[in-house]
Amino acid sequence: MVNVKVKSEEIRRRFPRIVMNLVMAVIFWIIDIFVPPTVSTIVIPGINTNAGLLIWIVVTVIMAIFLIRALSDALVLGDILTDVVVRRLGIKGERSPKRAARDFIYIIIIILVVTALSPILATVADIGYLLTTTATYIALALIIILIYDIGRIFYRIIEQKAELLADRLTQMAEKNKNSE
Repeated sequence: MVNVKVKSEEIRRRFPRIVMNLVMAVIFWIIDIFVPPTVSTIVIPGINTNAGLLIWIVVTVIMAIFLIRALSDALVLGDILTDVVVRRLGIKGERSPKRAARDFIYIIIIILVVTALSPILATVADIGYLLTTTATYIALALIIILIYDIGRIFYRIIEQKAELLADRLTQMAEKNKNSE
């Protein structure tokens, strides 16, 4: 229950930041489209640079900063979303290679099901193409979430092994230091 409360607080904290950063990025993108062409004939003395180019560079950097901030918050929310989707698919919360293998099997099943359903969905009058496209995008989203989950599992396994190795090396260094 505590974990759910922490996740909901994390969503409440990060979602408005993502929206605000994306709004700011869009504002700077609009500025990037309209302002540089209006000052393209002005040359900045001393550096002999077109004012439009300089404004474009500055605005693009600012826009990139807002996008990076939104992306960092989105990654945390992506972790939460991945946990929710994986749990809804019936995969237990364990962090083991078994779970990664199960995720891989689910990916294969999703590909097979969508491949089998696509010709059937395409035959539906008037909306067949739309149904096929929707099924493909839903499958792609699920596959991306499962691949991300597999990556998180392997990252945590490698991180644990690296910590164990670091602990062993520290212990060996301390033994060598004490024996001298």
